[in-house]
This record gives sequence, structure tokens and C-alpha cells, in this order.
Amino acid sequence: MKLLRFRDGKVEKKGAVVDGKVRRVQGSFFEEYVITEEEHSLDDIEFLPPVLPSKVVCVARNYAAHAKELGNEVPETPLIFLKPSTAVNSHEGVVEYPPSSSQVDYEGELGVVIGKHCKNVKPEKAEEFIFGYTALNDFTARDIQKEEGKFTRAKSFDTFAPFGPFIETDMDWRSKRVQTRVNGETKQDGTTEQMIFDIPTLISFISEIMTLLPGDVIATGTPPGVGAVQDGDVVEVEVEGIGVLRNHVRKG
Repeated sequence: MKLLRFRDGKVEKKGAVVDGKVRRVQGSFFEEYVITEEEHSLDDIEFLPPVLPSKVVCVARNYAAHAKELGNEVPETPLIFLKPSTAVNSHEGVVEYPPSSSQVDYEGELGVVIGKHCKNVKPEKAEEFIFGYTALNDFTARDIQKEEGKFTRAKSFDTFAPFGPFIETDMDWRSKRVQTRVNGETKQDGTTEQMIFDIPTLISFISEIMTLLPGDVIATGTPPGVGAVQDGDVVEVEVEGIGVLRNHVRKG
């Protein structure tokens, strides 16, 4: 099932896509909830981030070809970093090009949404803690990353973590196609089977370090083909089985 958060007028609501329409959901996604008869058109709502994570945990260089294109070695263990909750953005949201950067790159990814308290989980049990999946774009100030050799500032600008438009709760993550388009031109085209570390391995590794909470998001890495965006660009990340995440790049 595809779940989402949206704004109807000034009211924030949760919903489920049923027969091409959005039906309002009452209750928490992570507890028992009810799908009501209240109905909305997908064309008439303002999309919000499908959940509000306490943190977005990102995995760097999890596709060998992407590591190679940036001149990096393939890591022997997962290489992770965090995006703050203030970087979270939504489908159709504006990505703000920071004045301190001269090169902002797109990185289309599959995101994993955690469904329950997750700590010290073994790989064979990890999928029990997955609530669903989403499309995510790990926007990066590449010039800052190269200058500092670090991830935090380059990855953490406000608006730099859009995901959505939905959480798909009924999906097998294996062999899913991940594509990124800029102004309609395909720039990235890979599959999740190309990951170096699979999703159960990532959840187990991360949960040994930090407690994952319901609604936290893991960005599982990007295929090769990353590149820069410019003012006015429209960037789409399409993940097979989920849909298209679309964002608009703006300079201030």
C-alpha cells in the first residue's frame, strides 16, 4: 500500500492511495490506523514528507561504479553519514541552492523507512523492522565535500533530503530499478542488486551503532551517473514500485 502525508488547505493529513485516490488515514502509521471514506484527488493535494524522521542515515559508496566515478575506493564496511531532520523535503518541494556552494549534485536512491524500535538487530531479522520504501534524493554540495573531505556540511543544507511521494509498504526491495532524470533526460539508471551491502546488512550495521526509531529513513546509496544541477532544473528520482519523486532547484 502507498501511504503519504499531505496538506489539504491548511490541514495536515495522512492518507493511503486506494484505486487512484487518496483516502484519509486516522491514527499513526506505526500503530493501528483506519482508512476512512474521506477522499482526495492526487492532483489537488500538497505533498508533505511521508514521515518526519528523527534522522536520515545515508550510505556512501554502496554502488561500486559510483565509488569509481568519484575516484574513491569501495569500502570494506558500510560507510555512513547523517542528514539532519531539518534537511527533510517533500515531493515537488524546492531544493535551495546554497550561496556557499558552486556545485550541487543529485544522487537518486532507494530509501528504507523503519517501522519499529530497532537496536542490535541481526541481518536475518532485519526485514522485520522495515515499514516500507520510498524514493530519495541525497543532494550534495560536491565542491564543499571535495574541499573538506567530509560529508556533514556538504550533505546537511536545509531542503537537501527530499523523499516521497509515498511509502510503499508492500514491496520486495531486490532488483528494483533506480533512475534519476534532470529536465527529462536520464542521468542515472541502476538496480538495487548492484548494492555492495544489501539492506539487511545495512540495518544490522547501523542498529549496532545507533537506535533506529519508527519513521527513521536509511538512504541505501546511489548508482553511477551523479552530476550537477542548475537553477531552474527539475530533478526526478523514479524507483520501480514506488513512483516518481520530483523536485525543483532554485537559487536564492
